[in-house]
This record gives sequence, C-alpha cells and structure tokens, in this order.
Amino acid sequence: MAAVKRIKLGSQGFEVSAQGLGCMSMSAFYGSPKPEPDMIALIHHAVNSGITFLDTSDVYGPHTNEILLSKALKGIRDRVQLATKFGAYFEGGKMHIRGDPTYVRAACEGSLKRLDVECINLYYQHRIDTRVPIEVTIGELKKLVEEGKVKYIGLSEASASTIRRAHAVHPITAVQLEWSLWSRDVEEEIIPTCRELGIGIVAYSPLGRGFFSVGPKLVENLSSDDARKVRIICLSFVT
Repeated sequence: MAAVKRIKLGSQGFEVSAQGLGCMSMSAFYGSPKPEPDMIALIHHAVNSGITFLDTSDVYGPHTNEILLSKALKGIRDRVQLATKFGAYFEGGKMHIRGDPTYVRAACEGSLKRLDVECINLYYQHRIDTRVPIEVTIGELKKLVEEGKVKYIGLSEASASTIRRAHAVHPITAVQLEWSLWSRDVEEEIIPTCRELGIGIVAYSPLGRGFFSVGPKLVENLSSDDARKVRIICLSFVT
C-alpha cells in the first residue's frame, strides 16, 4: 500500500495526512449509529494506514462522536491530528447557532472533556453566528490558543468576507466547506480568498455524500433516517 502523503495545512505549520477521516456518519445523520467496536476498528485501520487527520464535532450525536473518538484514541493520541467543531446545536427539533464568547469557551471545555485531551489540534467554528461579530468569536478562540487549549483555528461554511475579517484577528489555519463535482460555487470567491491568505482548504463530501462512488442506487439503499435522502434526490433532480 502506498504511503499517504503528508501536507502542511495553512501557513502556521500544521502537518496532516492529505486524506482525512470524517467521523460524523459513525454516530449521526447518515442512518443509525454504527456499532462502536466496528468504528473503533475502522479508526485504528485508518491511522495505521497513514490517515491520521480525524474530524468530528460536538453536534454529531450530539457529543457521542467525540466520546467514540476518545475511546478509539487511547494509546495513539500522539499519532493523530484531531479536529472538532463548535457553534451548532439542536434544540426543539431546530438547529441553533451560537458564537458568543461564553458559549465558545463552554463548548471548548466540553469537547476537551469528552475527547479526553488537553489540547484540540484544530478547532472550527462549525457555523457562523451572524448575531455576533466574527471578531468577537475569533477573539475568544485566540484566548483559547494562548491558554494552550486549542492549537489552530478553523472556520466551516464561512463567506469570503467573514474569512478575511476573522483572519485579521488571528491566523485562520483551515476553512472547511463542501466541494465536489456538484458543489462548486465555492470556487468563485471562497477558494481564491483562502489561497490568497494562505489558508488551508478542507473539503467535505468530495464524493457527493457517496453518490459519486455508488451512483443512483445509493438513494434506493438509504434508510428513512438518513439525512442524505432528500438532499441527494433534490440535487439529482436539479442536475
């Protein structure tokens, strides 16, 4: 098996495997949670294969995906670059967004405890809280970096202007966004902005949430509680 390439993500020296492992579907959104022993074995296989950049969030489960990773990383934490996120949560059947300093700090402390780590390698703001100036949110994240609780800061699903404003407060290491053959609008402004500022790009769902690897039959096999079902059907209809 060929070695997985190592790359520098962003301009602050953060080295990761070029291929990452998104862990969301192990615990949430893509059908029922998968058996824990199987998922731990999968994570170990990925790490042993050189895929050491692991991605989670406090909203996956919620919380159970971070707890799963804490169990999987026992004894191998130093081999892994761990990314998690804050800022989105569900309440009353609706998704809510928060980016105020009090919430940012509480979310970070919660993730540190669930992951059982002293420092989060890459901490993303999962969704942007438009009620709070991005400078305020990044200001609190900067404090967490200074305290050693977070190493690098990232943004997820942010506009080009928000990325610029955030980067002016503290260097943004990575921006996570959906980028695939059927999701290319980010190429207009966001990708050029990241490249100009030296910010790494982390693409999620590069295979169209599984559609490009399985094809139309994927939809037929999705369970009723799989969040992809409506989205893929709609995208297929539009295209």
